[in-house]
Amino acid sequence: MLSRGNTAPIFYRILSRFPPGFSFCFAYGSGVKQQLGYDTIRSKRNMIDLIYTVDNPTRWHTANLDLNFDHYSGMRLLGGNVIARFQENLGARVYFNTLVHLPEEDVIIKYGVVSTKDLLEDLIEWRCLYLAGRLHKPVEIIRNASSSKIQNAMEQNLRSALHAALLMLPEKFTEFELYRAISNLSYAGDFRMIFGENKNKVNNIVRPQIENFRNLYASSIAEQRHCLELPMNGSDNQICTQDVSEAAILAHLNGLPRWPIRRIVERQTSGRYRQDTEDILIGVSRSSNYRAIVARCLRSIVWTSSVWQSIKNIPTAGASKAVRYSWAKALKTFS
Repeated sequence: MLSRGNTAPIFYRILSRFPPGFSFCFAYGSGVKQQLGYDTIRSKRNMIDLIYTVDNPTRWHTANLDLNFDHYSGMRLLGGNVIARFQENLGARVYFNTLVHLPEEDVIIKYGVVSTKDLLEDLIEWRCLYLAGRLHKPVEIIRNASSSKIQNAMEQNLRSALHAALLMLPEKFTEFELYRAISNLSYAGDFRMIFGENKNKVNNIVRPQIENFRNLYASSIAEQRHCLELPMNGSDNQICTQDVSEAAILAHLNGLPRWPIRRIVERQTSGRYRQDTEDILIGVSRSSNYRAIVARCLRSIVWTSSVWQSIKNIPTAGASKAVRYSWAKALKTFS
């Protein structure tokens, strides 16, 4: 289960500076969860990344403009309604304010706003594999989901991630390789990994958080005991074994969300003629190339959403902040 742990008081103080009405809120990134290459979490040089999920983006942005007008770029002059439409109709359907300095806490934050309906769609269907990808990894839950729909969608997202990762892996692998495959689902295909991110980012995320990954995926792994043997002896280098029969592969394919399945069908048919989806998935399960087929389809989803979201972030950040943020990201490429 995804649940809130011993959340640091600073997060509650940060939330108190924003309009109420979140249906869900979480923090992520190197400023929240330990990553290799960072001495400590929540150090002043690590920006805190937050996602606010709201039921009514227009109302929330309008209220936030009253409270935090300076957080926004020049788009603030367009008002909450235009900002909400910009959020919900472009990219990964998230609106980010970045490099926001909170002097009372002496921290810098970046926060994204997403509507509840768009978060649910990404978690369940992987339309963008953007916030769904962030929630494949351990995060800090600051405001627990107010709706069972969100909680259930997050759990379904984890099950989907396990199915996808097992499709990426061979018959034998280590526990570390499993969590690395899960974490890599939303990074493979992200154009920022070409320029703007540390090339060891996935390893740096997984290595110090093995225990958190174990807790996060315990229920999903237990559901796959019939086809997955995962030794639980405390070592992440023990060999794990999975069933790679056609039946097991087909079950994992059917466990993928709607948008990856849709991409697989489109690529396998190439528009020549219509076939039943199940027949196409059966054909993929029998192919020696099924890993590459699935990987290519997942990468295409991530590539599209990451490109358009990054383009979208330029006007929401403003020219000055966009340059500063991009430069900081570029430095990680060589760190």
